[in-house]
Amino acid sequence: QVRLVESGGGFVKAGGSLRLSCAASGLIFNINTMGWYRQAPGKERELVATINSGGSMDYADSVKGRFTISRDNAKYTVALQMNSLKPEDTAVYYCNADVRANGSPRRVYWGQGTQVIVSS
Repeated sequence: QVRLVESGGGFVKAGGSLRLSCAASGLIFNINTMGWYRQAPGKERELVATINSGGSMDYADSVKGRFTISRDNAKYTVALQMNSLKPEDTAVYYCNADVRANGSPRRVYWGQGTQVIVSS
């Protein structure tokens, strides 16, 4: 079984910064794409940023220039550095990973989510 555990959410004033981290554990053979999604109250879950095993990154237009995604392939971790935060960044942030686990077919796993609240 593979687990994704996020950390680093919290409360911050507009213009501030937060760093989210996510660690995958279990009988992992390899991980392809890892990413961050978010869901604000009353809205659908949306992509924030992704990074593949080769380091290619993709960002939602709303966070370009403010957020940076990174990963450590050896440690099965992914991080999201969030700068210049805005109230509209308030959401539950979810980590996800496209994982090939030992003895299992490749599938996408999700973390439990971490709350980010940005006050104006």
